[in-house]
Amino acid sequence: MPGTADIRILRAEGRPAVPWKNGGGVTREIAARPEDAGTAGFDWRISLAEVAADGPFSEFPGIDRTLTLAEGAGMDLAVGGEHRLLDERFAPRDFPGDVPTGCRLLDGPVVNFNVMYRRAGTRVRTAVVRGELALDVRPEETLLVCALDGPAALAAEPGPATALGPYDAALLTGPATVLLCAQRHTAVVRLAVEAAGG
Repeated sequence: MPGTADIRILRAEGRPAVPWKNGGGVTREIAARPEDAGTAGFDWRISLAEVAADGPFSEFPGIDRTLTLAEGAGMDLAVGGEHRLLDERFAPRDFPGDVPTGCRLLDGPVVNFNVMYRRAGTRVRTAVVRGELALDVRPEETLLVCALDGPAALAAEPGPATALGPYDAALLTGPATVLLCAQRHTAVVRLAVEAAGG
């Protein structure tokens, strides 16, 4: 794919921890559109959520969610009364963010890679990969790459590779093709927001 990717590096160090309303954990935002949208006005929002206690999740009207367990034994979620066991690390799981959801920790605190997006007008796909692969960055998309449990590197031509440590992320726009070398599990999120009225 022709073109040069715009790569914005988002380091894990220095991300502020924002407490949940119920005190059950904290969230560290990685990226959002629009930037600084807060928890109400985003098209999409990606964060790391540290869950320290059992309790309810916040409800987000019109929002779908994808959770990927990154650390810990996992959770038993009750989504609208239906139990969903999240006990496999690095396996993205989807559920609606506007349905009452309760959380029971299986064996102590967990860290989740958390993707939230507006159901109407936003297309999002989340995968967790390892190894070396080429990522096509399409003109209508934004890609977010986040190293989860080990180092990764991104290389765009021309230019040197950029190293990512655990929980470092990169926000990519194109069109371009970028080479990802993931030594360990790395999340790749494709995000596309439809134009208003389109």
